[in-house]
Amino acid sequence: MPKTIIVSNRLPVKISKVDDVYHSSPSEGGLATGLGSIYKQGDNVWIGWPGVEISAPEDRDQITAELRDLSLIPVFLDQEEINQYYEGFSNEVLWPVFHYYASTYAAYKQSNWDYYQAVNKKFRDMILSVAQPGDVIWIHDYQLLLLPELVRSEMPDVSIGFFLHIPFPSNEMFRLIPWRAELLQGMLGADLIGFHTFDDVRHFLGSATRLLPVTSNANIISNGERSVVVESFPMGIDEQKYASLPLQEEVKQQIDLVKESFKGKKLILSIDRLDYSKGILQRLEAFELFLKMCPECKEHITLYMIVVPSRDTVPQYAHLRDEIDKKVGKINALYRTIDWSPVHYYYRSFPIETLSALYYSADVCLVTPMRDGMNLVSKEYVASRINNDGVLIMSEMAGSSKELIDAIIVNPNNTGEVCRAILQAINMKPEEQRRRMVPMRQLVAKFNTSHWVKIFMDRLKEVKLMQRSLQARHVSNTTEQSIINRYIKTKKRIIFLDYDGTLVNFKSNIEQASPDKELYQIINKLAEDPANQLVLISGRKHENLDDWFKDNDIYLIAEHGSWFKQQGTSWHKIGGLSDQWKQDIYPILETYVDRTPGSFIEEKTYSLVWHYRKAQAGLGELRANELMNNLKYLASDKGLQLLAGDKVLEVKNMDINKGKAALTLTEGKDYDFVIAFGDDYTDEDIFKALPESAITIKVGSNLSAAKFYLRNPAEVRKLLTSFARHTPAEVELEK
Repeated sequence: MPKTIIVSNRLPVKISKVDDVYHSSPSEGGLATGLGSIYKQGDNVWIGWPGVEISAPEDRDQITAELRDLSLIPVFLDQEEINQYYEGFSNEVLWPVFHYYASTYAAYKQSNWDYYQAVNKKFRDMILSVAQPGDVIWIHDYQLLLLPELVRSEMPDVSIGFFLHIPFPSNEMFRLIPWRAELLQGMLGADLIGFHTFDDVRHFLGSATRLLPVTSNANIISNGERSVVVESFPMGIDEQKYASLPLQEEVKQQIDLVKESFKGKKLILSIDRLDYSKGILQRLEAFELFLKMCPECKEHITLYMIVVPSRDTVPQYAHLRDEIDKKVGKINALYRTIDWSPVHYYYRSFPIETLSALYYSADVCLVTPMRDGMNLVSKEYVASRINNDGVLIMSEMAGSSKELIDAIIVNPNNTGEVCRAILQAINMKPEEQRRRMVPMRQLVAKFNTSHWVKIFMDRLKEVKLMQRSLQARHVSNTTEQSIINRYIKTKKRIIFLDYDGTLVNFKSNIEQASPDKELYQIINKLAEDPANQLVLISGRKHENLDDWFKDNDIYLIAEHGSWFKQQGTSWHKIGGLSDQWKQDIYPILETYVDRTPGSFIEEKTYSLVWHYRKAQAGLGELRANELMNNLKYLASDKGLQLLAGDKVLEVKNMDINKGKAALTLTEGKDYDFVIAFGDDYTDEDIFKALPESAITIKVGSNLSAAKFYLRNPAEVRKLLTSFARHTPAEVELEK
């Protein structure tokens, strides 16, 4: 049976050493809880670092054996690997850049990058030691960005999902990383890439399409012959656990203690890990401003602040801890009275029962990170409010703010706004608290961890099916041979060939895409066979095609079917068409040329083409969509069609299309072999118009009405060369 392999930097256990013997205990993190339902089933496993350096071989053997019973497989790292891969690259490059602190904290060291690559390969080797064809591999987080591609290169058909648990930065920030292209390529080894928010999806698509030679359509990236889907999957929590905790006897006792300690006071709760991205200092500044601006609130309000220790041996974290200590000390020194302290500050972690008592008791929960992937504290607070009361103040920079829209949403940099939000929260009427809390509790209950796991895994299956449906139509060696066999056995053939993107690769300058010597040889060889009728059917101007192919024995159709030229005759155009509409459309296109550097207009007899291949990535697509919307109604009134191609937008007469042109050459003729090659939207008309017996081939891996696809012009030429080998002269020689 296929199994699921979960891979993350850390295993969901805590390892401790007692009397020279290592012991493991389960971790209570959100990821461990969420994925517990997967890795404990059947033969499924979780691969990760145990969290401590274990160097002695006998200790490694003991830990490996103990963890095997828990479906866990350890990847052991030595201290230098931990220092450079984890503390170095992961936390001194990726963490600050992804949280928009690149200029303050990022340090780009080559040795860190070397170790990051080496450790990702170590994880790959461990995966390959247990993975089988058909398995599903789900890789997690920023420490393993290279891993999807490393596994993909060894197991091309395996199903790989990747999820990033921190924000993905905008292209302007991400491109600062010296190894940005390698990181993106690593992630694109996955079939499905998941983020917490749609903003992260947009940022990733923007970076990938700007920094790599890949294209995207909506949220699908075409990476060579593979389609990679990029989507948002907001992570949830174990809502039932947090909703049931306040009903337990031990928690009830702690609730009573909290209420007794803060009787008559509004309690504001703040829980964070020590990190510069959490906005702890800014939160304290807002609270200090609140005490200053609202003197009547003194002695009636308390900030209960928990900061969980994290990496405090690192200088910038130690400095942050010192700054927090000073700030809390200053506020308490200024405002404390004999029986009241404005800030109760704890620099330590608390058991979940104590946290539950605080969540249940706090009138307000203050969650104001400067940048956060999701932030589950906000959801834990909401789930714990079983009486539908309490107020959540939420930073707009946290992923959960996109879901918990009934919270008071603030900009954490705006001290005055956070101060006013605190005042609004402590004075909020019970009815409004309920009106806000009920929908948030319903959302947290529905979109829980199990839901998150299920929709990600379901989507991964769908993506794999989509890829396979495309893969099944690729012209494999077997399919190619059967097409060639059909070709050999037939006596009257017609071959439709598109030009740009089919016979030649696209060029940024459209005048440079002229035929090369190899292409002329292929066409001439095919044309020598009296059984073949070659038809070049292109959107190009007829003057272009005439310059290139007037001496070749080939039927030419230009401008999508408005111009025809049979061998040995002159060009003629189809009658009854008007180009009067151009005087209305051309000025509109000109305004877009003025607004989009690098774009230009190409005028054909019955069409106008707006090219944006040279425009800035992203800007061209934006303008093309805008132009489509502007022209939509005008075009339908004038009997025109809008065609969005590869970096082009074409406006043409509706009566002209390649499908009609192809039909004029096939109707009433008894061709026993019909084949058509094309790469873009305009060629779909041919694929749809030709009879069912025709062989239709799309160039590129996009969805199409064609029966088969080839990856690129090189593969098209290879197939045509195979046809050319079977011209009568060649066949005679073979005999």
